[in-house]
Amino acid sequence: MTESKPDAGPGTGQDAADKPATAPEGPADLAGLRAARGTGDGAPDTRPDEGYDIRIARDGTWFYHGSPIGRLPLVKLFSTVLRRDDAGDYWLITPAERGRIRVDDAPFVAVEMRREGEGRGQALSFRTNLDHWVTAGAEHPIRVAIDPATGEPSPYIHVRGDIGRGLEARLNRPVFYELADMALAAEGAAEGAEEGTGGGPAGVWSQGVFFRLEAA
Repeated sequence: MTESKPDAGPGTGQDAADKPATAPEGPADLAGLRAARGTGDGAPDTRPDEGYDIRIARDGTWFYHGSPIGRLPLVKLFSTVLRRDDAGDYWLITPAERGRIRVDDAPFVAVEMRREGEGRGQALSFRTNLDHWVTAGAEHPIRVAIDPATGEPSPYIHVRGDIGRGLEARLNRPVFYELADMALAAEGAAEGAEEGTGGGPAGVWSQGVFFRLEAA
């Protein structure tokens, strides 16, 4: 992927006064990225494997050669061709080439939650840092990983791809606290337990699926 180094700009958290003059949208091969798709015809994949010096930090910021990619439209564009393989490695894949990138945690961050309805019939939707909405349910499960050393929870929601090896968004701390408040209020509402009795695991419902927010 032939790339020019992106300039910092909106979305990096920098003050507008520090922003350089407007530059072209990005690399010369963006047209290929816009048209990215799998071969789909069963033909051997002959695209060369490369390693791109691109990293997604834990807070969702994309870096190229150590510098933040500041143009949000460019980051959104790259995210559309982001894939994860069976080994857990992350790739940017276009019709012409593919390259492995580094992801510190999850490629997306959930920064906002919206609730519709109540109790078991409610739907919980999450907005990512790239302005995509995903609603928790059977196709978009919530999971909580517990750090065995510190006991600290890290919550995630599945965004796309195969469950278990696709792309996830990590819930940021304010969103997780909001979710945890709901779970505490409905503790014991798991299937088979009477709501409000405190006899079941803490968790939340969304689209008829119960997601526990504590270690088993």
